[in-house]
Amino acid sequence: MKKLASLAVAASIPLTAHAAARMVSQSGDWGVYSFTRNGSQVCYALSVPKESAPANVDHGKNYFLIAPAEKGGGNEPEAMLGYALKTGSIVQVSIGDKTFKMFVKDKAAWVSDAALEPELVDALRSGSQMTLHATSARGTRTTYTYSLRGVTAALERVAHCK
Repeated sequence: MKKLASLAVAASIPLTAHAAARMVSQSGDWGVYSFTRNGSQVCYALSVPKESAPANVDHGKNYFLIAPAEKGGGNEPEAMLGYALKTGSIVQVSIGDKTFKMFVKDKAAWVSDAALEPELVDALRSGSQMTLHATSARGTRTTYTYSLRGVTAALERVAHCK
């Protein structure tokens, strides 16, 4: 539970900071943004879905981002959705033949097993498309398709953020 609480706090920082973030660069379908945290510049990669389903619902603003862990130790993928997610549900991310499960809290989701975060980032780098399945608090099943064009270059830029 401690991991859940620390992830929720750490991951909410980019969401809050995104309003004050500035775009640093664009690589394909991924943008790199920066903001200041504790006097230091922090960068993260972010993309929006190319397709959203079902078409007859308001999806709000949806993002998938990859931010450096606040305490170091690699990148933390996060899904931020434009609506509250069903409590206790799982967000499923698929890239090629690999599938990852993410736990939810409010409008966000993080990799259920933190040890799999590097594997997810590697899959993002080597894939061409990512599909994300989620369930809203109202029970609506949603699907988002993200292009992975430019994610590797965006992550390289994030790694060299100064």
